[in-house]
Amino acid sequence: MKIEEVKSTVRIQRIAAHSHVKGLGLDENGVPIHTAAGLVGQEGAREAAGIVVDLIKSKKMAGRALLLAGPPGTGKTAIALAVAHELGNKVPFCPMVGSEVFSSEIKKTEVLMENFRRAIGLRIRESKEVYEGEVYELTPVEASNISTSGEKIISNVIIGLRTSKGSKQLKLDPSIYDSLQKEKVEVGDVIYIEAGSGTVKRQGRSDVYATEFDLETDDYVPLPKGLVHKKKDVVQDVTLHDLDVSNARPQGGRDVISMMGQLMKPKKTEITDKLRVEINRVVNKYIDQGIAELVPGVLFIDEVHMLDLETFTYLHKSLESPIAPIVIFATNRGRCTIRGTDIVAPHGIPLDLLDRLLIIRTLPYNIRDLGQILMLRAQTESLKISEKAFNLLSDIGAKSTLRYAVQLLTPAYQMCKVNGKAEITEEDITDVHQLFLDAKRSSKFLSDNKAKYML
Repeated sequence: MKIEEVKSTVRIQRIAAHSHVKGLGLDENGVPIHTAAGLVGQEGAREAAGIVVDLIKSKKMAGRALLLAGPPGTGKTAIALAVAHELGNKVPFCPMVGSEVFSSEIKKTEVLMENFRRAIGLRIRESKEVYEGEVYELTPVEASNISTSGEKIISNVIIGLRTSKGSKQLKLDPSIYDSLQKEKVEVGDVIYIEAGSGTVKRQGRSDVYATEFDLETDDYVPLPKGLVHKKKDVVQDVTLHDLDVSNARPQGGRDVISMMGQLMKPKKTEITDKLRVEINRVVNKYIDQGIAELVPGVLFIDEVHMLDLETFTYLHKSLESPIAPIVIFATNRGRCTIRGTDIVAPHGIPLDLLDRLLIIRTLPYNIRDLGQILMLRAQTESLKISEKAFNLLSDIGAKSTLRYAVQLLTPAYQMCKVNGKAEITEEDITDVHQLFLDAKRSSKFLSDNKAKYML
């Protein structure tokens, strides 16, 4: 008998540069733990970021901006991502790079406004009448269609729902049968049907069927409590940009222009200010009625020195908006020219904007912290490394850069596999260090051999 092993359907996640970052690593008093949640050192910066997280959660930070400033490879992006982890997935977090504003398709200010609105969430709470329960009967009722010579059509659908307190049999419109088919509803599924709109939502498979020996990667949910017909609070999280896009997209029609628009490849276009003003008016109306709640998120702009004077001026206006998100800038520049001018300013940011930023500095890592980060990365990538190899790699990182040392880990593991070993040794580190140059050695090589290169 042939036996095949069933592979897991869980998606394998790629290990990225900041996969190890899980939070700011603070204790219950907001004091940073030296090595925690994937972060090492930078205690002052992490403590300051923790205070900012508390301000965001208490809704006292909206419309303000933060600047993370420090040398390359000192954890600025990691701290920004840690802030996102601390806020949770319900608070919008929109990362971008300063150079993104220079697009050939769309205006610079439009790119900024689009990302601003991606970072502003709207939590809509509605109380709806619903029928909720486990499906125990699903029977489409057919009838003859006189207009098509007696062809059978679905006239209505009989559906039976049960909960822990009872059951109900419903007669539904045939249009709801299409929704049931789209949601792939079967007997044994837990669903709810909105009484007003007829919208069907499949919540999962009833946990009564959890012992079935099948290969379905399904979510099992408990049998709903209470009556079948009830009032249910539905919470939906969207961003203002989602509302902009959904209202700007043409619905289509019978005319030639609409059909051509559907056939052609959609191009990135700007959303008008008139549409945004109208959406803001409706949003404010919902907020006043208590239906919706504004959730100011975080817009993270890395390499902020790449912005020019026009975009800095626009940021001033946007930060003063009543529905502005929290903006976190990051830069590794010292004093440099403001793009688009000949003015030299700290971090390449105009002084009037710099004056309204809370600035957090990150400092270079010492060799001890550098070693702990390398060990953390080795654990994240599931690499085994000997103590001597680890010490050598730490020394290389101290002489060159942390990023270079981290990047040597995977090639060194590949080298040790080629040599038939399971653990990275000192020889493997030495070999890859000779094969791959760091920036300092490459620069020295170029200066020593400049006569051989074209100017």
